[in-house]
Amino acid sequence: MRLHTLLLLLILGVIATFTMLNWSVFVAPTDLSLGFTMVKMPLGMVMLGLLVFITILFIMFVIYLQTSALLEVRRHSRELQASRELADKAEVSRFTELRNVIETEILKQANLIAESESTVLARVDQLGNELSSSIDEAGSTLAAYIGELEDHIEKTRTPTIGG
Repeated sequence: MRLHTLLLLLILGVIATFTMLNWSVFVAPTDLSLGFTMVKMPLGMVMLGLLVFITILFIMFVIYLQTSALLEVRRHSRELQASRELADKAEVSRFTELRNVIETEILKQANLIAESESTVLARVDQLGNELSSSIDEAGSTLAAYIGELEDHIEKTRTPTIGG
C-alpha cells in the first residue's frame, strides 16, 4: 500500500477508537440550534454522521478522479498507438520509395554501362578493322616492294649469269 493510504487508514482507526472510548458522550442528547429552531440531538452522532458523509463524498471524488484519469490514459494510449501505426506506415512508405529510387538508379547505371560497353566494343571493332586494313595495306605494299626487289635482283643477276 502507498503511504497516504496507510495514513488515511491510521486516521480512520484513531477516530473509530476515539468514538468507542467516548460512546456515552457521543449519544448524550444536547440542545442544538439550527438557526431558526432548536432540536434535542446527540452532538457526537451528528458530527460522526457529518464525518461519514464527508468521507463518502471524498471517496466518490477520488473514484471519479481515478476513473477520469484511467479514461484519459486509455484515450492517450489509443492516440499513441494510432500515431505509431501511422509512423510505421510512413516508414514503410519511405523504405518503399527509397527502394524504388535505388532500383531506378541501378537501372540507369546498368543502361549507362551497357551503352558505354557497346560504344567501346564498336570502337574496338572499328580499330580492329582499321588495323586489319592497315596490316593488309602494309602487307600489300610490302609484297609490292618485295616483288620490285625480286625483279630488281633478277634484273641485276641476269646479266651476270648470261655474260
